Amino acid sequence: MSVFSHPEFDAHEHVAFHHDAGSGLRAIIAVHNTRLGCGLGGCRMFPYASDADALTDVLRLSRGMTYKAALAGLPQGGGKSVILGDPRRDKTPALIRAMGRFVESLGGAYVVAEDSGTSVPDIRLMAEETRHVGGLADEKSIAAGRTGDPSPATALGTFIGIQAAVRFILGHDELRGLNVAIQGVGNVGYRLAKHLHEAGANLWVTDIHAPAVERAVAEFGAKPVAMDDIHALDVDVFAPCALGAILNERTIPQIRARVIAGASNNQLATPADGLRVLDRGLLYAPDYVINAGGIIDIHYEGPGYDEAKVHAHLQRIGSTLTTIFERSKAEKRPTGVIADAMAEAIFRA
Repeated sequence: MSVFSHPEFDAHEHVAFHHDAGSGLRAIIAVHNTRLGCGLGGCRMFPYASDADALTDVLRLSRGMTYKAALAGLPQGGGKSVILGDPRRDKTPALIRAMGRFVESLGGAYVVAEDSGTSVPDIRLMAEETRHVGGLADEKSIAAGRTGDPSPATALGTFIGIQAAVRFILGHDELRGLNVAIQGVGNVGYRLAKHLHEAGANLWVTDIHAPAVERAVAEFGAKPVAMDDIHALDVDVFAPCALGAILNERTIPQIRARVIAGASNNQLATPADGLRVLDRGLLYAPDYVINAGGIIDIHYEGPGYDEAKVHAHLQRIGSTLTTIFERSKAEKRPTGVIADAMAEAIFRA
């Protein structure tokens, strides 16, 4: 499997493959750029259809983390890891420990945190094998009810980003009566739905796991929708909060929402899809900007965690997005292109 000629390879500093025979672990770590600091990023566990799919995902995700950290104003670089397997069936303590040893073998170039398919308890288990972990609350935070889970901050940052997008389009950030379609109501999507419900928005939801949909329906009065239909609903905001590549040549012509703003990574299948979104007159909040709440929270985690400082930093997501929206409108360029240029000016300086 070629790495250097891979279409998603972007001068990554380090790409490591690992197999642990005892636990069955098969994993990849990709470190994209460490100019601003070590490569921080979550560990995703997913039953990829092929090794090639896993490599594509980790290359894209690690690159996105570099750009995310830069625009979030954090002193860290971008990295990511993926474990090939079904977290509901294949995850074992031995496998998670083996992943911790894999992280340790990179000597600190990569710092691991929670992601889709892994949890804070998994990261705690990895921490018994490696020093290089992020997003773990200290004893004082745990006593106050915090676990180190970055999902609440990711959801709140995404909510703040939706407010900014609505304000840019409609001239106000009042969400009461707003119609929002959420694709994916897992850890982040569920919490985003809660924020939107409390703000008075009307919700439509979908997820590959039926209990997650049922929970949102019961708690928020959301309307359930088939997975293949959620993007095409006649709503104000489409919020992708599942896996990536939902914005593509097939789906973009079907989108009727004026705003696309959600927490999932790599929402654009290709760079050309950003231009397709612009040409349709849709406002797209670049994913790595709007979903940066998690790494912001991880940055502050540990002794001296200050919730007020975290919330103040999260509010900057809205102002950054507003700057991107204004420049996109003035320059007639996709918001993703604008965001990339802003991030590159920071981490390449």
